Amino acid sequence: MKGAAYIRRAAALSLLVLASGFSHAQSAAAASAPVAASAAEYRLGAGDVIRISVYQNPDLSLETRVSEAGVISFPLLGNQRIGGISVTQAEKLLADGLKNGNFVKNPQVTIVVLQVKGNQASVLGYVNRPGRFPIEVADMRLTDLLANAGGVAAGGAEVMVLSGTRNGQPYRVEIDLPGIFAPGGRGQDLLVQNGDVLWVDRAPIVYIYGEVQRPGALRLERGMTLMQSLAAGGGLNLRGTEKGIRVHRKGADGKVQVLQPAMDEVLKDGDVVYVRESLF
Repeated sequence: MKGAAYIRRAAALSLLVLASGFSHAQSAAAASAPVAASAAEYRLGAGDVIRISVYQNPDLSLETRVSEAGVISFPLLGNQRIGGISVTQAEKLLADGLKNGNFVKNPQVTIVVLQVKGNQASVLGYVNRPGRFPIEVADMRLTDLLANAGGVAAGGAEVMVLSGTRNGQPYRVEIDLPGIFAPGGRGQDLLVQNGDVLWVDRAPIVYIYGEVQRPGALRLERGMTLMQSLAAGGGLNLRGTEKGIRVHRKGADGKVQVLQPAMDEVLKDGDVVYVRESLF
């Protein structure tokens, strides 16, 4: 009997410790949730136009623009620096000022961002609507910015460059757009920050001339072979011969090499395919 009682007490003690640990984990998670939410909230920037309202105090309502120094002038409080902090933090800053100054007993301050001017990113190159676009949410992604620019235009490349600054250092990364939508590619959809520039270059091109049906410039698709490029050019005409196919390729030293590649060899950007006339 004493052994059974000991076992029951030990089991009860284990459950108590487990419940205490679970409660502590819940408390830690709850404490960290507001921090995570605050980190993801939009931060006010210079040029933003905001509307400030104080509940039941219409004389304190204000529509203003954040100065280049990140400062606004608010009634009773004077200059207040809100640039670089979240909307929630700015609301608390003004509410604390009104309360601590004994101007309003229990102030309820609301800030609405009317125009986003302080946080913007640019999209240049082969897109349908190049320009500067506001970063309206803190977790804006590269694909969101590209969508604002109307997507990649005809003739645009699949690989693009995002440049800017991170931690005060120059930042540049190349992104493979189709790779973002491949399985496990979500990590390549980078967060966009204020001042970033997205550049979309032209698509790689190869040139075909000589005895082909449709000579001219062709978009170089990923992994395109010599045979595929000839097919895109309509194939050889009656005077053309496969034995007379040459590829002119510029090397790293700037000199042009004349190659006689196999039909399954992959072409490179800028290659010039020449099909000679058959002698027979």
